[in-house]
Amino acid sequence: MAKNIDDIVFTIFDTETTGLNPEFGDRVVEIAAVKLVNNRKVAQFQSLINPQRPISEAAFRVNRISPDMVAQAPRMEAVLPEFLKFVGDSCLCSYNAGFDMAFLYNEVRLAETDFPLHGLVVIDILKMAKKLLPALERHALWFVAETLGMEERQEHRALSDAALTVEVFDSLTAELKKKGICGFENMVHLFGLDSDYLRDIHTQRIAELQEAISLGVRVKIKYLSNRDARVSERSVLPRQIKKDGRHAYLLGLCTVRNEARTFRIDNIVNLEIT
Repeated sequence: MAKNIDDIVFTIFDTETTGLNPEFGDRVVEIAAVKLVNNRKVAQFQSLINPQRPISEAAFRVNRISPDMVAQAPRMEAVLPEFLKFVGDSCLCSYNAGFDMAFLYNEVRLAETDFPLHGLVVIDILKMAKKLLPALERHALWFVAETLGMEERQEHRALSDAALTVEVFDSLTAELKKKGICGFENMVHLFGLDSDYLRDIHTQRIAELQEAISLGVRVKIKYLSNRDARVSERSVLPRQIKKDGRHAYLLGLCTVRNEARTFRIDNIVNLEIT
């Protein structure tokens, strides 16, 4: 049975770091998370971390975490198992998830743990904001929160930023439901970070379209527009699947205007062969 978004346990997390590049040695200095069950906050996690390296001046100007503050803090190899235990099998979410996950993957590598991060399902809330609020001139967390009417400020500390991200996530999820998108698989398809689960969804979607092409039949799709975030239903005669470096596209004849159209496959919410 397909899972509803309300059935999923979400963990929204945030990191503060010594700099911007884990590949050049930057480390996590603080990590925090808030767990949501059926839209309710049920637990939180927070820890400063001794990064065993200097904190850059640029990072200090943003998060105000000083060397003295982390001198007696635990090292990541002690914090990481507790954080991963807190996450459990929940769906992990963050704002600009690619950044936070790059640091998390790096810390797991350095700790030489066998925790299967590759099995996690990760939602990028920045991607949600960009797709659901395409008219905004910028999509920084503080700006999106302000646009959505939230009074809390982004403080660039892990727990407060995770809490602010929860408010943004709740608002965007409510907007998603208003559009009739309530399934967790659809949510992952639209906003998920690369994972085995997401690749399975994409593979299945492309396989269904290839079947329709081979049969020469129409498909009925529900489509989320990148231009205005409007969800529309289309009847399409699919003709070709094309891929560029990042995305896959459906080329076909749309019956709305009886003209050739191109649809990004990761924006197709529902698909039915007719």
